[in-house]
Amino acid sequence: MIYTRLKNKIRNLLIFFHQSILFIKSKLSHRQFIFIASILVGISAGFAAVILKQLLHYIFLIINDNSIIHSYIYYAILPITGILLSIIITNYLFRKKKMFKGLTGLLTIIHKRSSIVPRIHMYSQIITSSLTVGFGGSAGVEAPIVITGAAFGSNFARTYKLTQKDRTLLLACGVAAGIGGAFNAPIAGVLFSLEVLTLDVTISAFIPLIIAAASGTLISKIFLGQDVLLSFHSTQAFNYKNLPLYIILGILAGLLSVYHTRIFHWVEQKMQILKFKKLQKGLIGGSLLALLIFLFPSLYGEGYESIKWLAGGNEIKLLNNSILKPYFLNEWSLVIFLLFLIFLKPIATGLTLGSGGNGGNFAPSLFMGAYLGFVISHLTNLIFDLDIPEGNFTLVGMAGILSGLYHAPLTAIFLIAEITGGYELMIPLMIVSSISFAISKYFEPYSMDTKKIAEAGEIISSNKDEQVLSSIDINSLIETNYHKILPTQTLGEIVMLMKNSSKNIFPVVTSTNEFLGVILIENIKDVMFETSMYTKITASELMTIPKHIVSKDQNLETILKFMEVNDYWFVPVVFENEFKGFISKNKILTNYRMRLRNEILE
Repeated sequence: MIYTRLKNKIRNLLIFFHQSILFIKSKLSHRQFIFIASILVGISAGFAAVILKQLLHYIFLIINDNSIIHSYIYYAILPITGILLSIIITNYLFRKKKMFKGLTGLLTIIHKRSSIVPRIHMYSQIITSSLTVGFGGSAGVEAPIVITGAAFGSNFARTYKLTQKDRTLLLACGVAAGIGGAFNAPIAGVLFSLEVLTLDVTISAFIPLIIAAASGTLISKIFLGQDVLLSFHSTQAFNYKNLPLYIILGILAGLLSVYHTRIFHWVEQKMQILKFKKLQKGLIGGSLLALLIFLFPSLYGEGYESIKWLAGGNEIKLLNNSILKPYFLNEWSLVIFLLFLIFLKPIATGLTLGSGGNGGNFAPSLFMGAYLGFVISHLTNLIFDLDIPEGNFTLVGMAGILSGLYHAPLTAIFLIAEITGGYELMIPLMIVSSISFAISKYFEPYSMDTKKIAEAGEIISSNKDEQVLSSIDINSLIETNYHKILPTQTLGEIVMLMKNSSKNIFPVVTSTNEFLGVILIENIKDVMFETSMYTKITASELMTIPKHIVSKDQNLETILKFMEVNDYWFVPVVFENEFKGFISKNKILTNYRMRLRNEILE
């Protein structure tokens, strides 16, 4: 009875809320309604960040209550539990839903699926990531927060029948508010939505993004304490004499970003191709992760607490709960211990996510950056007996890895500036972030989250032309109504085919449809009227082999550029040696114009 009453009250409240928004929409201009929508989406994403951060905080407090857990070995066992629970919920409770994990999936939805995020992501990401990371999975919750915020924005737009352009904007508002709420950093939230999501946003769209980010951050300020957020208040002034060391930090951060990207993807792929059931795979990955955490407890969870220890000069605490503690108590061996943590973090994160857990690489990037910055400054002090500010290097290092990993230097700069409460470190942040970004970009042209998409032959870009071309399905452009010619057919037979066809290009294929070449009318004009040659020349002698053959996994931008350079109007499509048809430049450009016009009209 009580449950039924509560359910009815909630239902009536939602109906009232829905009708109120419809009334507001009818009274406001479109632009004014978007402002209201950005506030509501920002507040929703802010609450999502608050709920997830508080859940993690309470789980951390419970686990660290010695009256409940008396043995530190549980720190190694708990991650297995979290991963298995996440798998059970995802594959059994939500098994019929369209689920995805990570920013790669979100980017695909934005650029390929009209920014329509399934409704389930308004709550599923909070549940699964809190279990994974809260129980010790070595990942971050920022990606789940971002996806949750994006789901709020996307589904708000769908509910109130807004255009695709508005839907993408409100999705970005949810992302900005989520990052703003997670870190108390509204500027970083706005920049993250622009840099990482690679959106082509106009100046007028900045206002809703700023409003949403401010709304999400305000909710965070009201409901989250400083002990829950990653924040620092003690930084030293920038000393230009340390500039060479910051340059070194930037170079190493860029190289380490490349290492993280490649190792993480390698471990994740190895876990995914294991021929076991999902729960078995979770048990294997969780057990390997448990072993790492048993030896290096700092790999447990997000790792933000250990970052605070480093920045505060309490690095010795990192050895707490580790069976290796007796071997790393002096200054030099502690550095080796920290290096182990740096190089093991992407492995731990790959095991967490590859075995079925839910989370992201945002927190791991900050973890690795903080440790790298501390190691460089601490080693310098040990060797040269200097007074390098280790706390500053710890903070700036976070920006270096974040910039290199996500190819988002502005987000990295302003995130660290905001969580430190000032701009004392702005110059070293700019130097380290830009160097790291340049080096990472050189070795890895795509960021961590766009790398998989690029490897699949797709492209995601902030360039408008590239965006529109990437949204067109190559299969929809393939024309198949061409007369096929066998290599043994004679010139006379070919001429008769040409006479009854409106095409000027003909594919030459085997009896099993294997592609051999093409015959163009303009290339056989010299012989096609010589009737004496009709039985003497075959298609195999008349055909030419094209310079370029298209596969289904190639992107349209590459195909179009080749056509422009070589003055081609048609290219053959061949998949696994089988001829599929032709793609014409005219059809590509027609589809491009239609897509562009539809976006403008929306």
